[in-house]
Amino acid sequence: MAADRDLSVAPVDPAQTPMAPGELIHIGRGALSVVIAPEAGGRVAQIRHDGLEWLVGHDDDHQAMIAWGSYPMLPWAGRIRHGQFGFDGQRYALPINLGAHAIHGVGLALPWRVDGHGPHDAELSLDLPQDERWPFGGRAHQRFEVTERALRMESSVTAGKQGMPVTLGWHPWFRKPDCLDFAPTRAYPRDDEGIACLPLIDPPASPWDDCFINTRPVELQRAGQRLRLSSDCGHWVVYDEPAHATCVEPQSGPPDAFNLGLARYLAPEESLSAWFLLEWL
Repeated sequence: MAADRDLSVAPVDPAQTPMAPGELIHIGRGALSVVIAPEAGGRVAQIRHDGLEWLVGHDDDHQAMIAWGSYPMLPWAGRIRHGQFGFDGQRYALPINLGAHAIHGVGLALPWRVDGHGPHDAELSLDLPQDERWPFGGRAHQRFEVTERALRMESSVTAGKQGMPVTLGWHPWFRKPDCLDFAPTRAYPRDDEGIACLPLIDPPASPWDDCFINTRPVELQRAGQRLRLSSDCGHWVVYDEPAHATCVEPQSGPPDAFNLGLARYLAPEESLSAWFLLEWL
């Protein structure tokens, strides 16, 4: 039997640790403007359309790392149960950083490089750590591009010299919409630890902190504007319990995908990519 690899360290708690935006870059076209914070986990700090702010911002008294803007989740999305999983005959233990679990990957807590920046687009990259936080290394890349009525975000993870499991996604904190139009087909139940599990069930009634199977665009309405969300990801987590925000999160796999056998397994130098499109109607 392969020996377990215990890689636990003192964790950074993303639910309590503040993260300042740092130096910002701006892209936009027409009525749409997007502010990106490379140093704050490569996240979108704010989106404005016709002057209306769509994201919970760093200055909204919700300054914890996990609770503002729209950040990439990689090389895993959602929780990993107790931070532990098996891969290629070995067991791994990642730092526990939210309750009893490891959450949302490492990208949101690290500064990203700006590889390109123009009036309408930007590209960021990140060398994934190969240490206690993530034993496999690898690379991540993001691209942002705007038209007058749309923001397209692309994200990818590439394995390094060794294979690794991956899920990726986005975690936007939308200011509370007046209406959410969301019609998933199936859902993952949550067990006593609040972790997604199988088999799939019919979607429960809201409020939600759940992962769904969804292939239809999602629409938000707020202050007279309509925003349509679409992605090539088939898993969507919706968290609408807070009074001030609703999170609508496209992901390549469910939370705890490494243990559910639903992650993508990359060979050395292989990549996984996904896109997320926001369109104002």
